[in-house]
Amino acid sequence: MSQGELNIAGGNMPGDSFAGAAETLLRLENITKEFPGVRALSGVHFDLVRGEVHAVCGENGAGKSTLMKIVSGVYQPTEGTIIHKGNKVQYSSPLESEAAGIAIIHQELNLIPHLSVAENIYLAREPRRGFWVDRKKLRADAKRCLDRLGVDIDPDQTVRGLSVAQCQMVEIAKALSLDAEVLIMDEPTSSLTEQETTLLFKVIHDLKRAGVGIVYISHRLDEMAQIVDRVTILRDGRYISTAKFADTTVDQIVAQMVGRSLEEKFPERTSAPTDDVIFAVKGLTRKGVFEDVSFELKRGEILGFAGLMGAGRTEVARAIFGADPLDSGEITFESRVLDIRSPQDAIREGIAYLSEDRKSDGLAVKMSVAANTTLANMEAVSSKFGVIDFAKHNEIARKYVDLLNVKTPSIEQTVRLLSGGNQQKIIIGKWLFRESRILFFDEPTRGIDVGAKFAIYKIMDELAAQGIGVILISSELPEVLGLTDRIAVFHEGRITGVLKTAETNQEEIMRYASGYVPAAQ
Repeated sequence: MSQGELNIAGGNMPGDSFAGAAETLLRLENITKEFPGVRALSGVHFDLVRGEVHAVCGENGAGKSTLMKIVSGVYQPTEGTIIHKGNKVQYSSPLESEAAGIAIIHQELNLIPHLSVAENIYLAREPRRGFWVDRKKLRADAKRCLDRLGVDIDPDQTVRGLSVAQCQMVEIAKALSLDAEVLIMDEPTSSLTEQETTLLFKVIHDLKRAGVGIVYISHRLDEMAQIVDRVTILRDGRYISTAKFADTTVDQIVAQMVGRSLEEKFPERTSAPTDDVIFAVKGLTRKGVFEDVSFELKRGEILGFAGLMGAGRTEVARAIFGADPLDSGEITFESRVLDIRSPQDAIREGIAYLSEDRKSDGLAVKMSVAANTTLANMEAVSSKFGVIDFAKHNEIARKYVDLLNVKTPSIEQTVRLLSGGNQQKIIIGKWLFRESRILFFDEPTRGIDVGAKFAIYKIMDELAAQGIGVILISSELPEVLGLTDRIAVFHEGRITGVLKTAETNQEEIMRYASGYVPAAQ
C-alpha cells in the first residue's frame, strides 16, 4: 500500500468517507493506446481506492475518456496493465466490466430513444417471471433508482421525449442500478442544473460511505472541492501528476492541465450593445411547452437565457430555428417579419442553432472533420453544377480547425473519434463558415475544458462586436454572468424577467428562475 493510500485511510478526505481499510480497487500501470494516426495515451498511471472520489483532469484530447473506456472494456490498451482488486485483467466489452463491478456514465449519452426509461436502466438485465419480463418489478426497481437521485421522471416514459438533462439523470440511475464497486462518472453534471448537481453530490457522498470508489471526470473544477479526494492530471495523453485535492488549488490544476497559467476565466468584452434592435420575438407560444415569450436582441450585445431544467429555454430556441412547431407569435429580423417553418428556412434567413446535444443534432458523426465543417454551406465549396471543389473544401476545413484549435490528426479524421469538446468546436466552425447572423449557443461549453472555453467565449464576443446576434443558453450561472449584457430568465415556459447582467447576481436570477417575481416587476 502506498503512502497516498495510507493518508486516505487515515481520514484526510473531505466529507464522509468509507470507514474500512483503503483497499486498492483499481490500478493502471503504463497504459498506452494508439489509434490510426494518433497516440491517445502514452504510459499513463492511475489508482483508485475504496471509498474515495478520484478526479481525472485535463484538456479536451488529454486522454481522460479514452483511459476510462479502456477500464470499462470499450477499448483495449495497446500496452500496459490493468489490476482490478489485486487481479490482472483486460475486459473485452462493457458487459464484462459491468459483471466485474465496474460501471461507467459516459459523457455522450448512450440511451435507446424508443425504449422507456425503465427499459433503458435495466437493458439486458430485466427482471423476469419465467420467460416474460416482470413489468411491475421493472418499473418499481427503476423508480427506486430515480427516487434515489431525487428526480421526478416517469419510468414508463419513452426516452425520446426527455430533455438532455433528464437523459443524463437516467444514465446516472442506470449506473447506480448496477451496484458497482467502481463507478466512473464522465462529465456527469454537464447537463444538470445547480439543484440537480446538489442531489447528485449527496448520492456520491452516500456511495463513498458504502465503500464505492468513484472516478470523476469534469471540467467544472470549482465544484470538485465538494466531493473530490485526489486529482490526477493528464496532458496530451501523458500522466502529469497526482495530488490530494485539498493540497492544491484550481489555478494550479489548470496550469498543469494547459501547461501554462490561465489568469482569466472570461475575456475582456470588446463588444458593446447599442440601441439598435436587430432581432425580436413577440408572443411566441407552443401550447403546453411555452407561452407568450417575447424578447429583443440588440446589436453588439450577448443575451443570456437562464432557468431551471424544463423551463423552456431550449424549446424556444428550437422553435425559432424551425425544429419544433409554433402555435402563434412573431419573429422579426432587422424589422422584417420572418416565416420560419423548418430549419432550412431559418438557415436561409441567417439563423443558426448550436444544439445542446451535439451527438444527435449537431454532427454527422461518421463523416470527416472537413465534411462536417462545410456541411451547412456546401454551395460555397461547389461549382454551379454541384461538383465539390475539394481544394477549397479542405482549405476551409483547415482554416476553422486552426481558428478553433481543434485537436485532430487530420481534417479527414472521423468526427466520432474526436473528444466531446473538439466535436463541439467543429459545430461552431460549421456555423461560422455559414456566416450566420443570429446564433443560438445552447450549452456551448458543455464538456469543454477551461482553456477551450476561453477561446469559445472570445469567439462569441468577437461575433457580437461584428454586429452578429449572439444568444447564450447556459445552466452555468457564472458563465451567463461572465459573458452576457442582459439575461432573460425562464420559469415554466415563460420569461419572468429580463435583467441587466451588471446589476444582478446568481441569487436574483435563481429567484426569477423559481417563479418569484418581485411586486414591482
